[in-house]
Amino acid sequence: MSGGAGAVRVPAAGAQPPWPLWPLAALAGLLPLVATLLATTLSMQQGLVPACNPFWDGCTSISRAARHELPNHLFRALMLPAATLQALVWLLVARWLRQCGAAGRGVAWIAPLGVVAGIALVVYGSFLGTEGPVYRWLRQYGTVVYFGFTCLNLLLSGNAVQALVRVGRLAMPRLLQHAMALLAVTLVLLGLGNALVAAAFGEPLKGRVENVTEWWGALIFVLGFGAIAAMWWRERVAISLASTLGVSPR
Repeated sequence: MSGGAGAVRVPAAGAQPPWPLWPLAALAGLLPLVATLLATTLSMQQGLVPACNPFWDGCTSISRAARHELPNHLFRALMLPAATLQALVWLLVARWLRQCGAAGRGVAWIAPLGVVAGIALVVYGSFLGTEGPVYRWLRQYGTVVYFGFTCLNLLLSGNAVQALVRVGRLAMPRLLQHAMALLAVTLVLLGLGNALVAAAFGEPLKGRVENVTEWWGALIFVLGFGAIAAMWWRERVAISLASTLGVSPR
C-alpha cells in the first residue's frame, strides 16, 4: 500500500482497476452515526427516551436510546457490520503506514488493537437490550474496550502520520496530519473531565455528564474515520484485487 507519491500503475488488459479505499473508511465512520441517530430519533418519537439534544442536555445515553423494540433492531443491524468495517479499516491503516515507511511498536499494535476493538463493538451491539448481570457486564466490557482501543489507535496512527510527514514520505495539510492525534487527546480530556465530575458531584449531574461524554466520544470516532478517509482520498490509496490481494497507488 502506498500514497499518491508513487508511480501510477496502469492495470493490465482485462485486469480489475484498483478500488479507492477512502469510501470504506468513510462508511466505517458513518454507519455508527446513522445507526445511533436513527435509533435515538425513533426512541424519542415512541416516548422510550426524553426528547432533547443529547449532545448538550445528556438526557439519555446511546445505550438507553437503542435498547428497546424497533430502535434496538435497527441499531444492531447497522452497528454489527460497522464493527467489521472498522476492524478492516484498522488492518488497512496498519498496512498503509508500514508501506509508507512507518515502523516501531506503535504501528505494530494498530492491527491487533483494531481487531479487538471491532470484536468489542460486536459484543456491545449483540448484548444491547438484554438483561441480567452477565449481559450487563458484557455490554460494559464491550464499551470500555471499544472506546479505549479505538482511542489508542487514533493516537498511534496520528503519531505515525506525523512522523511520515516530518521525513517527507507523506504530504498532508497541517490540520489533517494532526487530526487523529488531536481527536485522541480530546477524548482523553473528556474522560478526565467525566471522572472529575463523577468524583465531585452526585446525580443528576454525574449521569448527565456521563451521557454527554459518551455522545461526544462517539462523534470523535466518526471524525477519526473521516480523517482516515480524507487522507486516503488525498493519497489516492487503492486496493487491487488479483490472484492475490495487493494494495497499490491508483
